Amino acid sequence: MGWSLGANDAANIFGSSVGSGMLRFRTAAIVGSIFVILGAVIQGAGTSHTLGKLGSVDALAGAFTVALAAGITVYWMTRLKYPVSTTQAIVGAIIGWNLYSGNPTDMDSLIKIVTTWVSGPILGAIFSAILFLLMRKLILRSRIHLIDLDNIIRISLLIVGAFGAYSLGANNIANVVGVFVPLAPQQDIDFGLFTLSGTQQLFMAGGIAIALGIITYSRRVMETVGSDILELNSESALVVLLAQSLVLFIFSSQGLSDFLVGLHLPRIPMVPISSSQVVVGSIIGIGLVKGVDNIRFKVLGGIALGWISTPLAAGIISYISLFFVENVFRLPL
Repeated sequence: MGWSLGANDAANIFGSSVGSGMLRFRTAAIVGSIFVILGAVIQGAGTSHTLGKLGSVDALAGAFTVALAAGITVYWMTRLKYPVSTTQAIVGAIIGWNLYSGNPTDMDSLIKIVTTWVSGPILGAIFSAILFLLMRKLILRSRIHLIDLDNIIRISLLIVGAFGAYSLGANNIANVVGVFVPLAPQQDIDFGLFTLSGTQQLFMAGGIAIALGIITYSRRVMETVGSDILELNSESALVVLLAQSLVLFIFSSQGLSDFLVGLHLPRIPMVPISSSQVVVGSIIGIGLVKGVDNIRFKVLGGIALGWISTPLAAGIISYISLFFVENVFRLPL
């Protein structure tokens, strides 16, 4: 599951940068791998708690089967070059578990997660449109030489890309190991400079798996996100990256949520959101500013079909697989 997420969702971080030719794939893969692990270990707990409430998978064989069903679904969508939602895949797989095992689905958690499938792309579009207009005005007023501007944008893409990879790890690690959190090891590991709890060990394993997916198989989807929906120049690539990084960070920052509550404002739900949906929304936001004629709606139609079929496919695969695990392999669920 982690490998599939890295192969698919790394495109949401660096697809626009690589697709626009501003960063080499190798550089993007290395930076993304390092910071996705850091985000998973340091800040991955909040979203995992919400996903765990959706359906309690309290058997090791069941947790394995649910994660495998979601991973297979994302893998095949990646083969088709669709930037699909790993969040939708794991949610569909967990609901498949709930239906098979007779466990109730926590509707409050489900509504929170499904709401972000709409609000995530909308926020991405709003952020990117505003950032694009601000950047365009800043560039025109600053009158920076083209060569200097190119260097500034390259460096900015790398820095914001690191922030985006950190946010991806923090928010989406729940999709990879959330179902295993109740079964995490109870013993801490002391590395001298820092100590990893049992849950953080699980997050690190998931983060490493995501990194392997980024390095070995993410180039295909990067091409779709980077150039097929809308031709992006370097400035647009930076805006898309920053917009989706901000959205991911907002929905995984417990500190920010607590700060808003202290100001008597609504709490931000700590939920794993689809980076694929957010980045597509961000690209559409720029397309709307430039003019809808620039958007390739045929490509968007294929992506939307992938979003619809992903949770359905994951749920069906999970349900059927659980039947075989229990009745053929005789493992307790």
